[in-house]
Amino acid sequence: MRKLLYALAASMLLVTSWAYAQPELRSDHPERYTVVKGDTLWDISGRFLDNPWYWPEIWHVNPQVQNPHLIYPGDRLALVYIDGKPRVTKVSSNDVVKLSPKVRSEAIDTPIPAIPLDAISSFLSETRIVSADDINGAPYVLEGEDGRIITGAGDRVYARGDKPADKVGIFRRSKEFRDPDTGEFLGLEARSIAKGEVNAENGDVLTLRLTQSTEEVRKGDRLMVGEDRRLTANFVPSSPDKELEGEMISVEGGVNQIGQFDVVTINRGEREGLVPGNVMAVLKSGNLVRDPVTDETIELPSERAGLLMVFQTYEKLSYGLVLQATRPLSVGDKVTNP
Repeated sequence: MRKLLYALAASMLLVTSWAYAQPELRSDHPERYTVVKGDTLWDISGRFLDNPWYWPEIWHVNPQVQNPHLIYPGDRLALVYIDGKPRVTKVSSNDVVKLSPKVRSEAIDTPIPAIPLDAISSFLSETRIVSADDINGAPYVLEGEDGRIITGAGDRVYARGDKPADKVGIFRRSKEFRDPDTGEFLGLEARSIAKGEVNAENGDVLTLRLTQSTEEVRKGDRLMVGEDRRLTANFVPSSPDKELEGEMISVEGGVNQIGQFDVVTINRGEREGLVPGNVMAVLKSGNLVRDPVTDETIELPSERAGLLMVFQTYEKLSYGLVLQATRPLSVGDKVTNP
């Protein structure tokens, strides 16, 4: 099953309603390309195609090379023509396009991901959505050793509350999300600050040693059970199973404009049927204009301006990575089936 998922991801399987047109090669496309560390399938397809999402239309699996479905750093890709149609395939020589076996000389274990891992790593491995009760009821930091207000990795910290586990994560209350239309509470973002181990308990006072930190731990930060999430970006791109419409309600970093590879929060989640790998179109909200005849305020129609892929889902919210933006996007822009 894992090989199948990798194969689907490696070929960018996105045969959905918005991918019917024939793919067009870039005017400056290469005839050959050697995959390098740090490449993603999005990067590589963008070297050959005007629209990278048409990658499955031109990817040709060569059964005569090792792991034909998977693409690794060091692999050589070539543009060939089969029945008069352009195809990209793995080849065994940098000089001759020949579909023949080759023994891999590099010890490479991991195929390249579909989307950039560094853009989403903190969300997949640390940041989580919780309820207000979850974070308000969690043990909290009293102070650091020697009365210090802020502490970091290697320090001792005192906290108060029931021990959640021997190994814990230290989290800080972050954004609170509400539906912009209904006002419904959707969730609270808990940002990971550090990790630690509880060494002693004295009543409800806990002593723990910080083993890792990305920010200084402060009074009031909360202790919750750590989650060992396996980081992967080998998603299977797909369209949501049913028609739905949502909205981008936040962007990481608090910037005003949203562009390619920005992480956004949308007000739809598992209860609406979203799963990691779902691709959604982004509709840029139309401008508000005043009708010169009636003096009414009119909103112009929304226009399609980008694509995003959902990579983390919760009950009422999801995180998505913007993979394409033809114009600057903003919080409040709509998302819908592609």
